[in-house]
Amino acid sequence: MAIVEVIQYNGNPDVFAWKYPNNELGTWTQLIVNESQEAILVKGGQVCDIFQAGRHTLSTNNIPILSKLVNIPFGGRSPFTAEVWYINKVFSLDVKWGTSTPIQLQDPKYKVFVPVRAFGQFGIQIEDSKKFLLKLVGTLPTFDKATLLKFFRGVYLTKAKDAISSYLVHKNISILEINAYLDEISTFLQEKMAPTFSDYGIKLVSFFVNDINVPEDDKAVVQLKNALAKRAEMDIVGYSYQQERSFDTLEGAANNPNSMSGGLMGAGIGLGMGVGMGGAIGNQFGGIAQSINTNDTKECPNCKGRIGTNERFCHLCGCDTSAPKKESKKESAIKCSNCGAAMTENTKFCPECGNRYNPCSNCKADIPDGAKVCPECGTKVPVPCPKCGHLLTGNSKFCPECGHSLIRKCSGCGKEIEGSTKFCPECGTPVN
Repeated sequence: MAIVEVIQYNGNPDVFAWKYPNNELGTWTQLIVNESQEAILVKGGQVCDIFQAGRHTLSTNNIPILSKLVNIPFGGRSPFTAEVWYINKVFSLDVKWGTSTPIQLQDPKYKVFVPVRAFGQFGIQIEDSKKFLLKLVGTLPTFDKATLLKFFRGVYLTKAKDAISSYLVHKNISILEINAYLDEISTFLQEKMAPTFSDYGIKLVSFFVNDINVPEDDKAVVQLKNALAKRAEMDIVGYSYQQERSFDTLEGAANNPNSMSGGLMGAGIGLGMGVGMGGAIGNQFGGIAQSINTNDTKECPNCKGRIGTNERFCHLCGCDTSAPKKESKKESAIKCSNCGAAMTENTKFCPECGNRYNPCSNCKADIPDGAKVCPECGTKVPVPCPKCGHLLTGNSKFCPECGHSLIRKCSGCGKEIEGSTKFCPECGTPVN
């Protein structure tokens, strides 16, 4: 049986724990520990001692517990079987993390589902070598950065999804604006994850979210960006969505040979543009043409637009004017929650301010952004499931999409709390 003379490890800094491959040691063996390391001697599954930086000699005088675990003759030089572990105590600040698959979340501002990715890095230090070895390393020959990420992937993915969802819902911001809160989210995540790392002897030194983004080729993202770009264009030029639709109507009438008012409307648009006042004069000429040719036009029963008497299908909405009229309930007046303009149930955006129509599932009233209940009938606004993001209606106790339990108990008063509420409504205690 061989007797080891000198044990030392000068390895990769990405390795946090390394076991010396030879288990046959001997008394008087020299153990060398660097400044950024700790060495742990394990015999029969029991930690005998922890060695700090310096040169150490393995003997019963320095390690009294060996005399109980190993039968060593007095004054002799005897071999014995034991394990030597080196624990890397250096700060590792470049541990990269990221979401392997997109997280499906609903944008609370524009009510569309978008896939979200998050990336960043965090720093750690092995604080309690014995706890780290016994709870996490176990019988692995080495424990490196890749193993650490594998073990804690579920922790940081769950916490990151919860943090991003919370900021979107509670601060009522769009996913396109989330990067303005990266510093706050990073601090929040570090506070939430530090106790979990500490249970395994690891100190979470820092945690950073470097970027939260959405795929550029996603259909919902492309549609949202196009709508925002169009809205910005309208704000810059100085006209509303309703006015733009009026321009399109006039242009369509001017290009329609079946409409007798097309020539006069075209003349109005041309004259208006010639003097630099196309919008105002065009509208005036359009109104004159409409009043002159009222007898030659009829009203579309669907969109109330003026079309030729011989036209069967409306060129504005495609309605078949020869179809029998269907009796329908009179639509109740719906007002925009932003500017108060009148809308219908078929409206997607307010014709005055462009604000997106967010209908109540019960009375169809426009619900303001960030509201939890309908201001008209008091119906509860659907909230996303904290696990999968599916919209939850009513007093659901389990998510119908993923089965996630929505019932939690307050640690302060014991009241059962449903949904994604962060504070107890009875005593105000924060709910995890």
